[in-house]
Amino acid sequence: MVEMKVQSLERAFDILDVLAHAASGLGLSEIAAGAGLPRSTAFRLLAVLQGREYVRKAGDTGKYRLGPGFIELSSAYLNSLELKTESAPAMRELAAAFGTIVFLGCRQGSRMVYIDRYDQFASLRTYAIIGQQKPLYCTALGKSLLMDMEDEEVRSILAGERFQAWGPRTHAGVEALLADLRECRSRGWSRDDEENEPGTNCVAAPVRDYRGQVISAVSTSWSSEIRPDLEAAKVAARVQKAARDISRSMGWMGGAGDHA
Repeated sequence: MVEMKVQSLERAFDILDVLAHAASGLGLSEIAAGAGLPRSTAFRLLAVLQGREYVRKAGDTGKYRLGPGFIELSSAYLNSLELKTESAPAMRELAAAFGTIVFLGCRQGSRMVYIDRYDQFASLRTYAIIGQQKPLYCTALGKSLLMDMEDEEVRSILAGERFQAWGPRTHAGVEALLADLRECRSRGWSRDDEENEPGTNCVAAPVRDYRGQVISAVSTSWSSEIRPDLEAAKVAARVQKAARDISRSMGWMGGAGDHA
């Protein structure tokens, strides 16, 4: 009995594999032939899969296609992916590449929130920064979190924001920020050049989920006085790699040429 159930399960997966490669759907005979099954067996298994909504049958054409049951399964899997856990290897690699501090941030309203930090030289300060908030407009992380948004959405989010001068190069208003964001979008990464803190540079790139939506950003920062050898463009290439690696761990399937 157990062997029969296993065989039925294997045959059901064979049917699903066939349907997974047929976006426009297939008829019963096509499915049976593709899975190497008798029509009667294929029909019985399709009925079971329909009952669980893993397969749907079009009333007008009689063709079978994958159903919405897989969305729930996929969502359960994707929601189980922990951003901090999945980002840890890429953050360690980025920190080791330059000997710099690496940050992970998310957006909460008009603020950027640090959710993780990696420093090769661990200290109590490593954990103290987690949970701290910073403005979106003057941080590389904040700009990366805004990169996919239309100008009007950015204006709406920052409508009540007073552009305080945190550093010597902080943007004076939203229009200057929008001009900066246009450059960020074209190159795929953002920069804080003494905008959040005097003497400090930071480069960030957006992290995406399985839908391709920006859910976080990763960055690395350094003191321009201590590390005059570091150039933003050179650092950005490694930051973008880290962002791509984290994004793919979160289910993003973008191509190598896509901005991460």
